[in-house]
Amino acid sequence: MRIRQDREAQDIYLGESSRLRLFHMTGPKHSCGVVGMYAAYNVVPSVHKALRIIQHRGQESAGISVFKEGGILTVKDSGLVQVALNRRNMEGLEGLCAIGHVRYSTTGNKGAVNAQPLFVQTTNGMIAAAHNGDITNYTELKKKYLDAGWSFLTDSDSELLTKIMGKHMTQYNDPVKAIRSTMNELDGAYSLTVLINDRLFGVRDPYGFRPLCLGRVDAGYVIVSESAAIDALKGDLVRDVQPGEIVEIKSDSFKIYPAPAETPRAHCMFEWVYFARPDSVIDGREVYSVRRRIGEILARESPAEVDCVMPVPDSGRAHALGYSIQSGIPYEEGFMKNRFVERTFIMPDQKDRENAVSMKMNPIKSTVKGKRILLVDDSIVRGTTLSRLIRMLREAGAKEVHVRIGCPPIVAPCYYGVDMKTRDQFIANQHTLEDIRAAIGADTLGYISAPGLVEAIGMPASDLCMACINNRYPTNIPGETHRFQSKLNPDFV
Repeated sequence: MRIRQDREAQDIYLGESSRLRLFHMTGPKHSCGVVGMYAAYNVVPSVHKALRIIQHRGQESAGISVFKEGGILTVKDSGLVQVALNRRNMEGLEGLCAIGHVRYSTTGNKGAVNAQPLFVQTTNGMIAAAHNGDITNYTELKKKYLDAGWSFLTDSDSELLTKIMGKHMTQYNDPVKAIRSTMNELDGAYSLTVLINDRLFGVRDPYGFRPLCLGRVDAGYVIVSESAAIDALKGDLVRDVQPGEIVEIKSDSFKIYPAPAETPRAHCMFEWVYFARPDSVIDGREVYSVRRRIGEILARESPAEVDCVMPVPDSGRAHALGYSIQSGIPYEEGFMKNRFVERTFIMPDQKDRENAVSMKMNPIKSTVKGKRILLVDDSIVRGTTLSRLIRMLREAGAKEVHVRIGCPPIVAPCYYGVDMKTRDQFIANQHTLEDIRAAIGADTLGYISAPGLVEAIGMPASDLCMACINNRYPTNIPGETHRFQSKLNPDFV
């Protein structure tokens, strides 16, 4: 989908949408990744490259918006970056400042209509925005503006926040004031890259749920969800965007607009456990080091008498390595992974899902047969994939299969940008530890403790959002327990 947007014209060319063929992610599904770049040269190839580096954050659609010749030109479509932003669609797309987005839907449907960046025209110029996170007061805000006569083309919270920003830009004709006024209306999680005419901004919500960092590249600056993209562009990480900050970047400088008030931090612990690339640094903590430390603490908290330690690839690798180092038990690769298989969770039939797991993973028999195996994974949501993997190991000749998990049991929904919305989808909410062990077919089962996870991340528990494991939320969610209430549900204290 190619869209030309400026004051005089809005010409739309619909590109050929591709059928989604997406990689299966065994853990919880994340929402999105964003990037923005300003340089003294055409930044589009670099933004495209950065999007491919953060592709793991969303595989349903991708898009780029660039300021060029007095207008904003947007290319976006369904599919992976190299499909949605193919050579034909990208022809002639160039400029000194641009933003980009990769999407996994948590609010709004999966169609190309909800692909980002999203655009709004105001009397004081144009706005394009890319959003990672979930707006928790979306329903009440949308009703407020529908009652005021507004119309919406999508069911995405990102369209709502973009239009609210447009309202404030019309009112103030000041990009920073427009963004800050929009933030005052929003609750929840949002890391944004925003083009307002030819000015480029990065925005992080006051709690800092989702990551966002600033990097210096050759003759320019970049704002992006993960620092691995800065490394790929041969740049240097300058700093994390702090919660509540607005950052404006140009090719030769950046300016920080600090948060007007300090808010308790709520960095999503799952960024370190599962979501982010291991080579990224998030809020001063290298993801790989945290995951390896998780494995070390797992070995300390939940030892096992086994012959070898094996990961569920790829997300369990650093956890398993840490367990092996701490325990002194040899590390082995137990599965060969096929990365070109559709995601199992989009398949409606259980038999189809199990067949897909068989196509995706195949045991390496020489490392499995006759062994007592400790299998390490990042998390358990439903347990269906892990159950199938354990059966495969036994069929390949494993004597015993013990399981260790690098995240405490997930028991509560996420409202901040992770596709875990209802309690009935969590196996730990309905079963005891022994029930889960029996259900997945493991000889033993152990999770890292919540204090162990906090120790591994290396920041105070008060700076982390751990609501999905302790049922205590950092913002006011109707019907849920706020983490600063004096009386908490005793089941989760």
